[in-house]
Amino acid sequence: MPWGSGHLLLGDQKTQHWGIPGPESRRGGPWAPLLVPRSPSVSAPTGEGMGAIKASERAEPALQCAAQPSDPLQGPGSPTQSPQLLSTLPPRRGQSWVGGTGGVAFRSCKGAGPRRAHSGGCTTASFIAQAASGTAPSPPPPLCPSACAARTRRAARRFSQGAHCPTMEASPEYTEWGGQLVLVRRRPPPPPGLGEALKAGLRRSCACSLQGTWAQLQALFPAVHWLRQYRPREALVGDVMSGLVIGIILVPQAIAYSLLAGLQPIYSLYTSFFANLIYFLMGTSRHVSVGIFSLLCLMVGQVVDRELLLAGFDPAQDGLEPGANRSSLNGSAAALVLGLQDCARDCYAIRVATALTLVAGLYQVLMGILGLGFVSAYLSQPLLDGFAMGASVTILTSQLRHLLGVRVPRHQGPGLVVSTWLSLLRSAGQANLCDVLTSAVCLAVLLAAKELSDRFRHRLRVPLPAELLVIVVATIVSHLGQFHERFGSSVAGDIPTGFMAPRVPDAGLMWRVALDAASLALVGSAFSISLAEMFARSHGYAVRANQELLAVGCCNVLPAFFHCFATSAALAKSLVKTATGCHTQLSSVVSAAVVLMVLLVLAPLFRDLQRSVLACVIVVSLRGALRKVRDVPRLWRLSPADALVWVATAATCVLVSTEAGLLAGVLFSLLSLAGRTRHPRTALLARAGGSSFYGDPAEFEGLAPEPGVQVFRFTGPLYYANKDFFLQSLYSLTGLDVGYAVARRKERGPGEGAGEGDPVGGRDPGSGSGTASLVPAVTHFHAVVIDCAPLLFLDVAGLATLQELHRDYGALGISLLLACCNPSVTDTLRRGGFLGEDQGDVAEDGQLFPSVHCAVQAAHARHQELAASNSIL
Repeated sequence: MPWGSGHLLLGDQKTQHWGIPGPESRRGGPWAPLLVPRSPSVSAPTGEGMGAIKASERAEPALQCAAQPSDPLQGPGSPTQSPQLLSTLPPRRGQSWVGGTGGVAFRSCKGAGPRRAHSGGCTTASFIAQAASGTAPSPPPPLCPSACAARTRRAARRFSQGAHCPTMEASPEYTEWGGQLVLVRRRPPPPPGLGEALKAGLRRSCACSLQGTWAQLQALFPAVHWLRQYRPREALVGDVMSGLVIGIILVPQAIAYSLLAGLQPIYSLYTSFFANLIYFLMGTSRHVSVGIFSLLCLMVGQVVDRELLLAGFDPAQDGLEPGANRSSLNGSAAALVLGLQDCARDCYAIRVATALTLVAGLYQVLMGILGLGFVSAYLSQPLLDGFAMGASVTILTSQLRHLLGVRVPRHQGPGLVVSTWLSLLRSAGQANLCDVLTSAVCLAVLLAAKELSDRFRHRLRVPLPAELLVIVVATIVSHLGQFHERFGSSVAGDIPTGFMAPRVPDAGLMWRVALDAASLALVGSAFSISLAEMFARSHGYAVRANQELLAVGCCNVLPAFFHCFATSAALAKSLVKTATGCHTQLSSVVSAAVVLMVLLVLAPLFRDLQRSVLACVIVVSLRGALRKVRDVPRLWRLSPADALVWVATAATCVLVSTEAGLLAGVLFSLLSLAGRTRHPRTALLARAGGSSFYGDPAEFEGLAPEPGVQVFRFTGPLYYANKDFFLQSLYSLTGLDVGYAVARRKERGPGEGAGEGDPVGGRDPGSGSGTASLVPAVTHFHAVVIDCAPLLFLDVAGLATLQELHRDYGALGISLLLACCNPSVTDTLRRGGFLGEDQGDVAEDGQLFPSVHCAVQAAHARHQELAASNSIL
């Protein structure tokens, strides 16, 4: 018989011989001896007397009990005697084991009179106190139950205060069923009141000390902590190399992603510069690259286009064109209302973007302060992959007009992708031949370079800067060939140098974009936290989700005053950062220095860069997200529900909008979760031979049903949505609809017998007490044990279902026992009155059991006791 944490060992300290309850113990038989080798971690109670220890704390876990009964030995005596093993008697009704300290077990007599040790002849409370001190126990005078309980409590209190065993700690209570000593959970302390909790929280938050202030500063700015431990010899070269590579990649991506956001390239460079510096100070991830992200740029661009249209601007006129800053309003009324007489298209676009970014950043900072970093965990990986796929299709569609060099209106609202494709088909004949040829050449070069980099990534210390090379060569060719003047090709236009004066975002625009900022903040937080946790797991360190929210939020709040827009972590740049030897976020400072050099010196050199080249850079960057469609068949084989979430999210993003796709993904994820808990797996467990293992016969072979006891397993929470399925499964598997049987008995009356075909025979309905008659053999079982180990929680409906089952089974004389309840379920049962209001611990010990085997043994013992009482009657 395997033993675990619930068993106790009895033995002698000098000989290091210990024993556990043998197969005869429930009939008052001896303990099975077990020889445990001496180990520093094994200690017996102080003194030469007998004691009991928990197997999981005192003995080596690899040992198993030899199920060989031994003869009863004498009680505590001299040290020269053979190993002293205490033979216990089975407990009387209403009696339970309670714990002393250090695992010393003694019995508490609850209304049943004092019980004496089998060999020593003294009450257990006296036996504990004298055995621990090494003196031989002497039989005390008889005690009444109350005196015995008081004496027991005094002995336990003396042990807990360390009177006899200074190194021992108070052990949990024990109870005995059928000779087995079983662990009983502690009763939780009463929760503090609301006023006390608020006072304690305010006291902790208002406590001010130099040490606490320094700890808060390190928590808010992790760079203060890890910079003091920085090792330049090991990490400096890798950080500088990865920072240079990321900076080189950031420059062309920043200029290209300005097309998605509908903003000037200078604002993308501002965003990349400030985001790297702020995350260097506040981020907890060592490898994540925070900056402009294509999905967020798309969401920002959609809001900017909508507000430009409402303000009277033409969204089809991009701010990147030369002379775009001199475009005028279509409606003077809108200009007067919004106060935009001196603000052109680009000015108003960046105002919208900064207002949107500030509100999104405030949302993220608030989530971090409130400790809501776990919220992003509810955006599952299939949802994020489907969203990335759908948004990538939207981005690809928006860049086709730049690849072809045609002017089409920028559509808004639902069906954006479909409307854009229809417009492109109608305008395909107006494509610019120079832009088409340039796009074809750049796409071929970039895709070939990416494939070569992926194939030889293990041999290349630094990835090929294909984007930078293509942009430099294309800019030189466009400038020398005068593509804009000769062929009408669209170019980037003037890019100023230096920094603009900071400006407070428009409060009126902040109210207008508050709802759009919520989805922006959620998407940015989800991608940032998921990437930070992914790289932390792969490199063996930990990140703090709430601090990541604060870091990303501050990367949006503070730069919003310096003409920047929304940022988050980006997977592609983070992978490059890791591959080039990054060790810490010091590489972000190097990347910011590269961007700063471009801002101050090199930005005007990109004036003649064709926008079709920038569109090619964007399209090639979507290659990884578009490839995720190949994962759908594998995902379908693993989990059809997750595959459905992926497809629904991607399809909604493409056919409706990105915001609707995110909402649809969340709803489908919740529905899939509810569907899985709506019909969880159920089974009747069977026993493996004479062991204490109970398993599903559909999963294991050689299992035999326990005679007279039905062990039911429900692998899911029990709540309002699946309570009916719970009852249907229980009734069908056990073959007894207890609700129907009780209703039939009530209709016939207590004096009527059972008719032919009834589930149970006729008898007087009542509780399963000692005076009730046995259930007729037609039911083939006298007890139902519910394995609550997979039962995560109970709600009000689930608790009512169990109470109804308990009442109906009791009316038929069938016991309902619960096994392996977690603390949450136990607390719900206790507060809901399932255990009875007046019976207290007795009712709890008789209905809740730490294992299925304990519950089955208790059911058999009750049935035998009931049969004996009925035979006497």
